[in-house]
Amino acid sequence: MNMRPWPVYAFHALLAACAFAWGAGAHAQAYPSRPIKMVVPYAAGGFSDQASRILAEGMSRALGQPIVIDNRAGGGGRIGSDMVSRANPDGYQLLMTTNGTHTYMAVTEKNLSYDPVADFTPVSLVGSYGLLMVTHPLVPARNVQEFIAYARANPGKVNYASSGMGSGLHFAGELFNSMAKTSLVHVPYKGSGPGMQDVLAGVCQVIFDGAAKPQIDAGKVRFLGTTSAVRDPRFPDAPTLSEAGLAGYDLTYWVGLFGPKGMAPEIQARLNAAVRTVLAEPDTQRKLASMGMTLVGSSPEQLVREIRTETDKLRLIAASIPGGIQ
Repeated sequence: MNMRPWPVYAFHALLAACAFAWGAGAHAQAYPSRPIKMVVPYAAGGFSDQASRILAEGMSRALGQPIVIDNRAGGGGRIGSDMVSRANPDGYQLLMTTNGTHTYMAVTEKNLSYDPVADFTPVSLVGSYGLLMVTHPLVPARNVQEFIAYARANPGKVNYASSGMGSGLHFAGELFNSMAKTSLVHVPYKGSGPGMQDVLAGVCQVIFDGAAKPQIDAGKVRFLGTTSAVRDPRFPDAPTLSEAGLAGYDLTYWVGLFGPKGMAPEIQARLNAAVRTVLAEPDTQRKLASMGMTLVGSSPEQLVREIRTETDKLRLIAASIPGGIQ
């Protein structure tokens, strides 16, 4: 057979294609080969920031590269989340956020700039935590059942503080009203801190606040129960609201890790494995439990299911709020 030699340009094209294929495979295998940025869409020092730093420290060891926290606060988490949704999906820019940006905003925002599912590559649920239902000490109720009886006997006279319209604290109070058949009056504040101050002052009688432990420990408020389906690890003897009389009550916050949409499955799997490795470490478990977090570690698919299921649930709660949430 008479074989004609390939033209030079065809030979070069073949070499380039082979080099590209080898380079792509080597890139995935070598990931990560440089520092990773973990965007936290909230201010430094808060719950999400603290949890993110604990996870980043452990993941840095598991991946062999530094992970740098980048706080991009603003818009209740929208700014940082939107930034990551538009980032290069090479695995070097991640988002560590709460369900605030991925379920609550899907319900409360009419023109959200990103799709919580379609615009991200899910990596893993990290952990969950509940809000703490606390009352002013002068409220004559020492448990949830007594509080419900007191609120029903004083319709429209018991105020609950929140961190703003459409916040998790707001949803917690309205879910309580719906299930307990009470009429607690919602008083929104610009943050849970000011709301707690008015509970301490007696202006409001109750708040659902994840950061209430110092006030509980100091005896400044009375702790009735946690909003999540499982007990707070810091208060193992304190019931959930479901256990205390509102069977089925569950309003849980969670923290999850995401990448931009289009991230390679190999990189997604590498990051998921790193999260699971870190969450299995006793030191990580101790640190996050001290913050009230129950560790999860999930498949990417479970994270997506959580987003979809919780969004549907929040839409039902939102529909029950008098006057809406806008």
